[in-house]
Amino acid sequence: MNRIKEELEEKGIKQKLLAEQLGKSYNMVNGYVQNRQQPRLEVFYKIMKILDVKPKNLLKEN
Repeated sequence: MNRIKEELEEKGIKQKLLAEQLGKSYNMVNGYVQNRQQPRLEVFYKIMKILDVKPKNLLKEN
């Protein structure tokens, strides 16, 4: 499970902006945010960089 949704809300970043910065579709990013799918490792690292967070901030136990 990931905390992308919580981090986006805390930082006031919209999913659309994250999708643009990742070069992904809004639907793909929405899947990450809603935990319907998990990003590949390289995408996960890009998300960490964009949100300026450490890995442990984006991961949570089930």
